[in-house]
Amino acid sequence: MSETATQSGYDPYGTLIDGNTLRIQRLLPGPIERIWDYLTDSELRRQWLAAGEMTLAVGEAFEFVWRNDELTDPPGRRPDGYGEEHRMLSRITELEPPRRLAIEWGRTGGVTFELEPRGSEVLLTLTHHRVPDRSTLLSVSSGWHAHLDVLVARAQGRRPEPFWDCVEALKEAYEQRLPA
Repeated sequence: MSETATQSGYDPYGTLIDGNTLRIQRLLPGPIERIWDYLTDSELRRQWLAAGEMTLAVGEAFEFVWRNDELTDPPGRRPDGYGEEHRMLSRITELEPPRRLAIEWGRTGGVTFELEPRGSEVLLTLTHHRVPDRSTLLSVSSGWHAHLDVLVARAQGRRPEPFWDCVEALKEAYEQRLPA
């Protein structure tokens, strides 16, 4: 789990800010432009989340391409029901470089990334809006948490923990942490 978030007083776990909106934060080594690149550059984003070329303009469509087995070495054991690759069409809905990026997120509403300089570090706040049900909320929470932990490790020059093992452990933790 994110050592930086814990050491700096940020809870590494996501929290519900209303019944269907998840917010999760990470403190990352700056500068802000570097972290912005991890959000918008396909090659850098592929290292912690998903590839996909993005034209940085409101209304522009793009495709995310997940290959979670490639995020960490070793990747851990992929749970049943997850394929080697997943694709999702998305669209940029808000853009304020290098501070704010909002995108459509399939059937679960939208995701907003906000970056705020904090000295030599950058606070990343991720908000996932309109999560439709508890099952999806548990999947979204554990998934974002694990992906962001990979981002923290990459940004700090550390080797991330096996992705799939983290996801499975985090699903159990979120089952206990988030209200039914």
